[in-house]
Amino acid sequence: MRDGVAEKLVGVKEHPFTRGGLCAKVSHFLERTYSPDRLCRPLMRTGPKGSGAFEPVSWDVALAHIGERLGAIVDEHGGEAVLPYSFAGTQGLVQGASMDRRFFARLGACRLERTICGQAAAAGQLEAAGTLVGMRPFDLLHSRFIVLWGTNTIVTNLHQWPIVQQARKAGARVVVIDPLLTRTAAAADWHVRPLPGTDAALALGLMHVIVAEDLHDADYVAAHTEGFERLAGELAAWSPARTEEVTGVAAGEVVALARAYATTRPAAIRRLIGIEHHREGARMVRTISCLPALVGAWRDRGGGILGPTSWAAYSALDQEALAGPQPDTRAVNMVRLGHALTELDPPVHALVVYNSNPATTAPDSTRVMRGLARDDLFTVVLEHFLTDTARYADVVLPATTQVEHVDLVPSWGHTYVTYNEPAIAPVGDALPNTEIFRRLAGAMGFDGEAFEATDEELARAALAGARAPLDTIDFERLREVGWAEADLPEDFRPFADGGFGTPSGRLRLWSDGLPPGFDPPPGDDEPLALVTAKSAHHFLNSTYANLPRHLAGEGEPLLDLHPDDAAARGIADGDVVRVSNARGEVVARARLGDVVRPGVVALPSGWWASRSPGATMANALTTPELTDRGGGGAFHSARVEVAPVREPVAAGAHPASHPAEVP
Repeated sequence: MRDGVAEKLVGVKEHPFTRGGLCAKVSHFLERTYSPDRLCRPLMRTGPKGSGAFEPVSWDVALAHIGERLGAIVDEHGGEAVLPYSFAGTQGLVQGASMDRRFFARLGACRLERTICGQAAAAGQLEAAGTLVGMRPFDLLHSRFIVLWGTNTIVTNLHQWPIVQQARKAGARVVVIDPLLTRTAAAADWHVRPLPGTDAALALGLMHVIVAEDLHDADYVAAHTEGFERLAGELAAWSPARTEEVTGVAAGEVVALARAYATTRPAAIRRLIGIEHHREGARMVRTISCLPALVGAWRDRGGGILGPTSWAAYSALDQEALAGPQPDTRAVNMVRLGHALTELDPPVHALVVYNSNPATTAPDSTRVMRGLARDDLFTVVLEHFLTDTARYADVVLPATTQVEHVDLVPSWGHTYVTYNEPAIAPVGDALPNTEIFRRLAGAMGFDGEAFEATDEELARAALAGARAPLDTIDFERLREVGWAEADLPEDFRPFADGGFGTPSGRLRLWSDGLPPGFDPPPGDDEPLALVTAKSAHHFLNSTYANLPRHLAGEGEPLLDLHPDDAAARGIADGDVVRVSNARGEVVARARLGDVVRPGVVALPSGWWASRSPGATMANALTTPELTDRGGGGAFHSARVEVAPVREPVAAGAHPASHPAEVP
């Protein structure tokens, strides 16, 4: 800091998990905060939606206008005509799930089901184990067989990778299970490549070999699981040959992987949420969750499943104290935003977006954009930049970045809670989300104690009511140091002696509600499976995807295509191609190689349409269908066709690809 200006940002070397490391996404965060494109004043639309024509106004004018419009909509159509839309943009609870929730509860607005990421996997694990508790990230140091399943660790979990590497130096073997040849897969000892959406079938094939060759831990199974006989009956049909037929993984490789996993101790599965983004995402995770119990991996330190760590450093915080009482109003799933804006009856008349850029991140984006373009939809967006969503707003409100506000930041990647202290005053007229919703409450005439708490008081409340393992954290100490760890024993083996979260205390190898298994769900008619993974090294979903340094680091969005599929379509490396299905199309340059196997193509997620060739991006192709449980998004269940583009593609065809007209 110098004279109130932040000049340099570095990671704290003393932090036990991050150890001073910053990823390419945030290592130049100050360029985001001080960007010349940063929104610093409220804006009101002066031209057609999507044109980017706005004029700056004062906070008083903007708030009065919003209060008047929302009040009129609620008076005429009721509170459920208003839809809030948000997710994890600020990464924190205070700025992401406190005053906003109180405001919309008081308004009687729709309840947004924020299940786009993580909830399908959670539903699957809960079906098997009755709990989300798993290994600690550091315990991979003790593992000698590590399966990274559905996670591109180097790109999306940078601080976990050094722990994997330390285990490797100590003798661990690292296996990646992923349809794509990711950076992590390329760095692993063994890459197993199932066809997209067949992970449950692969798990069944592995368990078939384990049981058939008597490699399972019969004592652990007898003492700490239930349903083994039913599972064994299902496994009888999953020979290595059938597993190969369904997954594309060679029968010999299935056998080798099963033997290696069952006979190497300790054995760990690092499972993240990539696999949940299929129609049967919950069932996939539910099936995979049987593996550690079947081989008794939970007995060992360094054995079991390491999933998201929300159970340790997130869920135990008192989120109800922040959000306040929530009414049982109409529920709208965020995955289905396009449907909500175009087909919901009674219709949505007002949309308030914050901590999210759904024009880019929501599936079936063509329908989402059609909804955002409605002239009768009053839209308010809280943002740092004029995103592709904000361009369709009637009012845009400037929000603060992490270096400008107080927050309590939980984690789903490690076991530490962080207190975010502002380093600088807000840039321009930007305000924290909490303050914006306090002022909106005032503009609506809402009074009472619900909107009086300060941000620090909100953070204190979340900790004061926390459950184990966060109930021992002292707020003053947290604020002084900046982080505090969940209170877990050093030798943490949560299920060494059973004690799962099911009524019986046993892991359910079989359950009638959602049994382990695989049934190929019906899908699109197109011939190629599409994977839209988080492969961009410099983007976090759509965040940072407008900054010059980050855009330069990514170059352009490329379609990975196997040479066999390219040859069948007359496509050469570097050709511009059209990727299409019934929902939409994307224009991109083809990159031929072995990143994908035959029958599979891949597009990176996160690119704004306004920064992309042809002015569309991957979510124009993805399905708005929900997963089998948990209400997640089945992003990776889309199928497409690819064809060469013979005519020139005009850059900037999308209205959002032109600069905003802001005086």
